[in-house]
Amino acid sequence: MSKVRAANAIRILSADAVQKANSGHPGFPLGAAPIIYSLFADHMDHAPGEPTWFDRDRFVLSAGHGSAMLYSTLHLFGYPKITIEELERFRQLDSITPGHPEYGLTPGVEATTGPLGAGMGMAVGMAIAEAHLAAVFNKDDMKLIDHYTFALGGEGCLMEGISSEVFSLAGTLGLDKLIVLFDSNDVTIEGSTSIAFTEDVTKRMEAFGFGVFEVDDGNDPDKIGEAIAAAKADTSKPSFIKIKTTIGYGVPDRAGTAKSHGEPVGEENLDVLRDSLGWEYAERFYVPDDIYDGYRSLAGSGNAKAAAWNELFATYRDKYPEDGALFMSYLTGEVPADTFGDSYFDFEPKDDASRSISGRILNELSDRLPFLIGGSADLGPSNKSVMNGSSYFSASDRAGRNLHFGVRELGMTAIGNGILLHGGLRSYVATFFVFADYMKPMLRLSALMGLPLICLLTHDSIGVGEDGPTHEPVEQIAMLRATPNVNVFRPADEYEARVAWKQAMENTSAPSVLALTRQNLPVLEGSGPDAEKGAYIIEGEAGGKLDAIIVASGSEVSPSIKAARSLAADGFGVRVVSVPCLDIFEKQSATYRESVLPSSVTARVAVEAGSSQSWGRIIGPSGAYVTMDRFGKSAPASQLFELFGFTVANIAETVKDVILI
Repeated sequence: MSKVRAANAIRILSADAVQKANSGHPGFPLGAAPIIYSLFADHMDHAPGEPTWFDRDRFVLSAGHGSAMLYSTLHLFGYPKITIEELERFRQLDSITPGHPEYGLTPGVEATTGPLGAGMGMAVGMAIAEAHLAAVFNKDDMKLIDHYTFALGGEGCLMEGISSEVFSLAGTLGLDKLIVLFDSNDVTIEGSTSIAFTEDVTKRMEAFGFGVFEVDDGNDPDKIGEAIAAAKADTSKPSFIKIKTTIGYGVPDRAGTAKSHGEPVGEENLDVLRDSLGWEYAERFYVPDDIYDGYRSLAGSGNAKAAAWNELFATYRDKYPEDGALFMSYLTGEVPADTFGDSYFDFEPKDDASRSISGRILNELSDRLPFLIGGSADLGPSNKSVMNGSSYFSASDRAGRNLHFGVRELGMTAIGNGILLHGGLRSYVATFFVFADYMKPMLRLSALMGLPLICLLTHDSIGVGEDGPTHEPVEQIAMLRATPNVNVFRPADEYEARVAWKQAMENTSAPSVLALTRQNLPVLEGSGPDAEKGAYIIEGEAGGKLDAIIVASGSEVSPSIKAARSLAADGFGVRVVSVPCLDIFEKQSATYRESVLPSSVTARVAVEAGSSQSWGRIIGPSGAYVTMDRFGKSAPASQLFELFGFTVANIAETVKDVILI
């Protein structure tokens, strides 16, 4: 099996899949097939028979629109379930070959990609995880963790700002086992890259601290392989390989043009493609046995490497039993059973900002959960997100568990995702809540992939104060609550903050956002275990009479309780429901939700220093809102809370109005 012919098999299957679906992106696979072949065949350790073998090399297709190429490659190597029938079902309902790669759906797919550049960020996270785990577990006589992370993308990935964020950090950290493959075809959807992208990419990457290699002929697998080998040999820095290709290669009337990017080549052109490539088989989706045999032979070598690593790990566990047991705990990510027992909730209550409370909890947990790693976008002292007992991960200290992300919220979140995708570590990230806008695209991918990323977002309201409306989050909490599979916590005191951390750590299938205050919160007498249900009665109505319900979160729970008590003095029965996590409450049984918010009581008031849009389903048409549906101002926080009506008197008056309607 010649290498060119093997790469052509990827081209043919990819073009056939796109044509049958009448949807997709054939141009990238036709141009880049020799790249992925050279990588998977000769330079990447992977095991089709054991796709999740831990010490495998990671591959991220950042240019996710080229998914047909990845699926064709995985099929040829014999990855489970990726049959020829699945290639024929490309982009169809319930196939495992969707339009863009989806993590957890298709064996061999390491990350959900599609938003350009995102894969580059996740690859950096994977490389950080590899370097950290190697520093923790490798021995002089036994390298348990020793693999590369490869990312493949094109001009679009490099145009997106996230690539600059993550590559700048990767160069600073000297992530020498990160290798970025750049498919340089000079074309995007609107035409030649010369209309909007003329920078010298190689100089840019050199400035970031990458070793740069160039391949002038992207159709030559051997030249590509030589560049990959040279990149591996450079153990001082990450590597960037620019490979010159032709988009739509093999289809003369489309090759090198934008037309080949995002539409099928056409049935006639499939025949033209076969002629151009010297592919003598007219039948669609047909690959001769000798090519399959060649791929499966390569797969056998990879499977043997996985088996050898399993034997190595068995020897490691025998020789280093404590480290072996610790490594297994990293892999499972299991929280020790007594971590969140009675002692966790045995604390000295005091008024404090929830960001500070969170910082104390993080440091309590850091010793018990050594697989916890994370940091802040240059706001560690403000976010209280530093593990005091650990050093910082750097080019000279791979064992550090604190991360300096720099002012890079978008890149930070992608890196946090990549660490989780790699496996063996739990990551957290932190910044000001208002900058969730910068994080959102990557947090959306966290939710799509079911990754338990923990986001510590402080300065959660107009309580920011003097920094003014640019730093005062208003709509961000509604935005995140509207995102599927994200749990947004806004704790009202230390007990609720401890519940938030507990549930975030125990969750293995969704990201968690902890919205935390800058200002102090009082200790609340009524907070307790029912906080784990997302919402609970924190202040009951007096004498069994229930006239109205106040629903509140975070810093607004305390004034709501005071308002309810003042109303009780006037003869009104008002219940206060604290909602530390609306997302979790809405998953409770109908019986529990009815017990907290009886449908017979329609006089309801939502109180939250954020958008009213989260609360409509709970408050209903007869309710009212003490919320923020406008931007804030620059002034001391106490003045702002009074100005915008978050006072005991205004809450009480609003409740009275609802009762008396």
